[in-house]
Amino acid sequence: MHNLILNSDSYKYSQWVQYPPKTTVIYSYIESRGGKYDTTVFFGLQAFIKEYMLTPVTMDMIDEAEAIITTHGEPFNREGWEYIVREHGGKLPVIIKAAPEGLVIPTLNVLVTIENTDPNCYWLTSFLETALLRAVWYPTTVATNSYENKKLILDYLEKTGDPTSIDFKLHDFGARGVSSLESAGIGGAAHLVNFQGTDTVEALLFARRYYNADMAGFSVPAMEHSTVTSWGRENEVASYRNMVKVNGKPGGIVSAVSDSYDIFNACKLWGTELKQDVLDSGATLVVRPDSGDPADIVLKCLKILDQYFGHTVNAKGYKVLNNVRVLQGDGINHASIRSILYTITLAGYSADNVVFGQGGALLQIVNRDDQKFAMKCSAALVNGTWVDVFKDPITDKGKRSKKGKLELIQHKDGTFTTMRDEEVADVCVGSDMRMLDTVYENGVLLRDMTFDEVRANANK
Repeated sequence: MHNLILNSDSYKYSQWVQYPPKTTVIYSYIESRGGKYDTTVFFGLQAFIKEYMLTPVTMDMIDEAEAIITTHGEPFNREGWEYIVREHGGKLPVIIKAAPEGLVIPTLNVLVTIENTDPNCYWLTSFLETALLRAVWYPTTVATNSYENKKLILDYLEKTGDPTSIDFKLHDFGARGVSSLESAGIGGAAHLVNFQGTDTVEALLFARRYYNADMAGFSVPAMEHSTVTSWGRENEVASYRNMVKVNGKPGGIVSAVSDSYDIFNACKLWGTELKQDVLDSGATLVVRPDSGDPADIVLKCLKILDQYFGHTVNAKGYKVLNNVRVLQGDGINHASIRSILYTITLAGYSADNVVFGQGGALLQIVNRDDQKFAMKCSAALVNGTWVDVFKDPITDKGKRSKKGKLELIQHKDGTFTTMRDEEVADVCVGSDMRMLDTVYENGVLLRDMTFDEVRANANK
């Protein structure tokens, strides 16, 4: 069982006595203050709430936390936590409001707000910052990276090929490259908001467990280097032939890593000694290089395979190989995807010919500063009066925070604005909509989105 009392930073435990006298409410918000991309795909909060915030705090949790925190050298607010157990049955007296998950929202807009509902628990809002911010920034950043890659690939498909194939153009190879099983699930599901291809099984479980998904992602039979090299170099063809024989089905896909020795010779082998095996199987062969300069290698492989399998020219004037595709799964990031697509289309090949696999750059090589995520207090009720709370550091105006209680508005033209709550009635008219729903209140989950709903928001 998770002990939410221990899900924070050390310095948080000393802060319940640091607020002004007669403080009764602390109100905070989460936003992306900018970063690599000018929009974010909001995702992940619901999973955090289900996993961590629906289990009531108990006296055993308090005892455990007190022993650890006091020995650690920090004061411990036992009275405050006992009050929550006694008066609220251990349920957290806060309200969390949030935008619909999956929604593509420009940066510098409020995504989540939180405030305490019991005046004796004013300290709880900021205590939850560590866990709540982490629950938002990581999956939202992964979903955003994935979304931006999708936009890039889709642009090339619209110009040179079949845009309806987009769902399987970027495959998640990241499970082994992340720091934990939980990261694989969170990040892997964030990717599946935009695509349907994954080898991260934990992502499927995550989407099922927290977003009521049936089957969120799919994969295909694939070789790895050990299943090629265990046959010995002299039997490389036999390893490939066995793969096609065992897994090649009409209408199916067979993925074969082919650079264990010589990727260019392997492409030739596929097009000569193994060509009939591929044709007879009725499957589409996916040849996978796994080293070298991605743009250069992919184009060379396409040209060799084209020599043996041939191509058709689609209605947009680009070549589409017969029976075979190339999957680049090494060194893939936004820049290399762009480079590969630019290089092959310049040579006359459709984006239909390539599939991408992304690992660490998708799920692991991200951090909170990529999109400059922050959770800040913007209002407090002190001695019965609401006061603005904000920071405005002279050394970094990019860290200036918002003031007051906030609302996210989507205007009738589809644009978004964050404004102070008291200004909404004066500014918003017609079909302008408030976008922050109450998702959690006093221990109860009030909004339970499905994965299909999240995906639909991301595709608007």
